[in-house]
Amino acid sequence: MFFKKIALVSVLAITAGTAHAACEISGNVSIVGNEFPAIQTVAKGAAACSGGEVKSNLTADHQKINVDGMSGNPAEYSSAIIANSSIVALMNEDVIRPLNDLVAEYGQDIPKNQLITIDGNIMAVAFMANAQTLAYRKDVLAEIGADVPSSYEDVLAAAEKIRAAGISQYPVGGAYKAGWNLAQEFTNMYIGHGGEFYNAGTAEVAINNAQGVATLNMLKKLTEYMNPDFLTHDSNATGAEMEAGNVVIMNMWGSRMGSLMDAEGAEEQVYSNITVGGPLTVAGGTTPASTLWWDGWTVAKNISDEDAVATFLAMKHGTSPAILNDETMSQAVWMIEGYTPAPVNDGVFAAIAAGTISYPMLPYHGLLHTALGNNISDFLLGKESAEQALADTEAAYTAAAKEKGFLN
Repeated sequence: MFFKKIALVSVLAITAGTAHAACEISGNVSIVGNEFPAIQTVAKGAAACSGGEVKSNLTADHQKINVDGMSGNPAEYSSAIIANSSIVALMNEDVIRPLNDLVAEYGQDIPKNQLITIDGNIMAVAFMANAQTLAYRKDVLAEIGADVPSSYEDVLAAAEKIRAAGISQYPVGGAYKAGWNLAQEFTNMYIGHGGEFYNAGTAEVAINNAQGVATLNMLKKLTEYMNPDFLTHDSNATGAEMEAGNVVIMNMWGSRMGSLMDAEGAEEQVYSNITVGGPLTVAGGTTPASTLWWDGWTVAKNISDEDAVATFLAMKHGTSPAILNDETMSQAVWMIEGYTPAPVNDGVFAAIAAGTISYPMLPYHGLLHTALGNNISDFLLGKESAEQALADTEAAYTAAAKEKGFLN
């Protein structure tokens, strides 16, 4: 399966475009997606269309419900907002439709770099770039006399100083919630260590190696400076810890930075000092321990043609220049005409400039992501060795890959 590489750097050169006309639809639209501000803006933009019903279910559990919600006939959801990784599950289950005909008739004005083309079929329309990068309190780092971390080793050194100074017992944050989030942290760190996930040219997993062990050991060292409940902390929870003044340094999605740096949910001393940095490296490497992402929208296969057209038009409007204003401009690195970069998004641009590797877009990688999320927690809790956790992960992946026909 070939995934067209998106020219994310092109977002740097997008110039202002003309405002799109009002959106008129005839049909029903139902959106499922994540719940952070940029996605909420997209859903609101889609709901601005008149002539049909537009509803949305935005939840942190979107990846647990989108496949089932699009598998019925008719599908419960007519569009899923997805990213590099989560589109694979929808394609594997054959619940989203190619958009070639809809683009030809209704979307000729959509910039080519937004069209996600897979094996000749347009399967999604991307609207924003994303990456996990550094977020830190500049006032606290100044207080302990530490430079801005550029590596995870720097983070550990700063965390020890912060704890020793009595500023915070648990100064490090991260989305380490068992499951998808924890697997993503492993993925970032493993790439930073130079690890390869599979034997070359195959779907045979290969993470039980020196890089895999080093990855788990670094994750565990970081958890020693995290809230003891770190395995329950997703992006929302660890972001709240920073806004409460407990977390000083963390790896966080660029799309979440705006809500951390605004005046809501935190005291002035906290939010005015939260600062965005670039992606971190690890173990002396130069490859960022992060992944580059796009977010986009799809159209369900098991819906009427009328609802498919309505969904396409509504989602197109929800990701058009019409949604950009002073409030929304800083919510994301938008791949939309008229986007003007904001300082809050410096981390994502730094990730692009640093050559951050895209999340592995392979039809079987979702199985490995699931296996990681289910099997590495015990190591972080001290219940088994790194080698055993990796062996368990490989066994779980291999069984799933054989069941799906990716391995013999």
